[in-house]
Amino acid sequence: MKGIAHFASGVAAASFFPWAVAAARDGNPVHFILGGLMGLLPDTLDFKFYRFFYKHDVYIEPDPNDPNPQRIAEQIADAVRTAAREHRTVRVKLSTIRLGADYWQQYEVRFDPEANRVRVRFGPAVNTGQVPVPGSAPKEAREGSAALDVSLVQTYDATTRVDIFDGPTFAFEGQTPQRVVLHFLPWHREWTHSFTFGALLAALGGLIWGWRASVVMLCGYAAHLIEDQLGFMGSNLFFPITRKRLSGLHWMRSGDSLPNFLAVWLSCLLIFWNLARRTPEAAIYDFGLAHILFYGGLIPVGVFGLLMHWAKRWRPTEAEAPLEMADEWGDNQVG
Repeated sequence: MKGIAHFASGVAAASFFPWAVAAARDGNPVHFILGGLMGLLPDTLDFKFYRFFYKHDVYIEPDPNDPNPQRIAEQIADAVRTAAREHRTVRVKLSTIRLGADYWQQYEVRFDPEANRVRVRFGPAVNTGQVPVPGSAPKEAREGSAALDVSLVQTYDATTRVDIFDGPTFAFEGQTPQRVVLHFLPWHREWTHSFTFGALLAALGGLIWGWRASVVMLCGYAAHLIEDQLGFMGSNLFFPITRKRLSGLHWMRSGDSLPNFLAVWLSCLLIFWNLARRTPEAAIYDFGLAHILFYGGLIPVGVFGLLMHWAKRWRPTEAEAPLEMADEWGDNQVG
């Protein structure tokens, strides 16, 4: 999920503790701040720090003056074969192609386990907002394809789009001479996304702010990890006891707008309910959690869903990309 959803969830977790509400009422919001910060911290550590120290074995850097999709496909396939042959993990970095101050060459990489191939296709140039530049789409198909020669096990979407800023990383884990497991963004959701690391941070926080703050910090951190398990990638929940990410439930993607909105909305409802029940002297109405969720959650979301359903009936729409591991070429953007 997006940062605002994780932050709101961390604040909502803090609101469940009476001492957090009491301290805030007395002018000390430290528990709410700690809950929100802990909700943000796992992704902050990954995207702002750890990714820059992660070591890669292979850097694929297309020439902006002569981008060659076939060359990219062959380099990826060679990395896969190396992982299988040497029975080790090969980490591959796909670099972006910058064409100017605000222009980037877009390309897509698709792993096709059924055909046992990797395919690369070049698209249009895009600006930093990922909007295609008019007239930049290639007139002829610019595609490359290379045989993998091993059985590739996917753990994420089939297609990855590369365009602006920093490109993605793949880790090819060679398990046998004929079997390789593909991991997307291997530096993401490792040790930073574990209950054990969250507990360590909470314990350190307890030395500064006391055990109550420690409990709030751990719950804010746990809220982030639980939300991440609803998606594809999952997390390494018990590092260093476990060494691999536990697969997510595949219910949503991290960038989906509706789940992010619902997470923020539900968090706001829970915060409101917790503040109201901890300050009964300021309450205007007497209501419980069921009332909050029904009138503030179920009815508005139901009305919104009906409006969206009604709107789709009156305008043509493209078929939505299925949430599966073997999507059609170009259906998904994973960046």
